[in-house]
Parts: sequence; C-alpha cells; structure tokens
Amino acid sequence: VQLQASGGGLVQAGDSLTLSCTISGVTASKYALGWIRQPPGREREYVAAISWNGGNSYYSESVKNRFTITRDNAKSTVSLQMNSLETEDSAVYYCAADENYSDFILPRKVDAWGQGTLVTVSS
Repeated sequence: VQLQASGGGLVQAGDSLTLSCTISGVTASKYALGWIRQPPGREREYVAAISWNGGNSYYSESVKNRFTITRDNAKSTVSLQMNSLETEDSAVYYCAADENYSDFILPRKVDAWGQGTLVTVSS
C-alpha cells in the first residue's frame, strides 16, 4: 500500500484546510482509511478514520465536530476537511490504511502509513 498525503500548510487559527491522500498499489475500497497526527513533542493521535464504504467514521474527541473525513473509492482518495483550526492542531498529518476499521480505534495500530504533510496553525 502506498499513501501520499498533501494539502498541508501554514494557516491562522480559525481557518480551514483540507488534506488529501491518494492510495495506490492496492484496491482502496478494501481498506479502512484514516488520519494520524504527530504534534511536535507530543504523543501520536489517531484523528479520524472511515470504513471501506464510508458507512462508519471515527473522530478523536479533540477534533470531533470540527474535522470531517470522506473518501472516494473511484478515485482512491481520502480527505480530511479541517475547520476552526486551533494552534493545538499543528502537527505532521499522516494518511493511513488498514484492512480492519476497528484497528484505528483499538489497538490503534494500522498496517500502513504514508509520508506526512505538515500543518502549522498560527495564533
């Protein structure tokens, strides 16, 4: 599985930003997809996940009601719409894939990660 994330950048608090990830090397619809972030000096956080058909989604408490994860299996992409960004959202965001949706929730260990994209939110 190859995953390539894009869309990161420098924004101000309160702004919106959309991250995108392209999946290749496999049939994307066979995988649950998600986003994991690594803030500088802080623990990794599983931010959002979506099941293979989009029927189920998961959000961490810190982003619930601000972030929205979507997928397009025809295009083999997954996106993360981030609204009302806060400085605490600054992190490297990684796109991830796993055959089991539940792995994003527990034990929070997934099969594949891609290259990250940096999001910096200034105050």
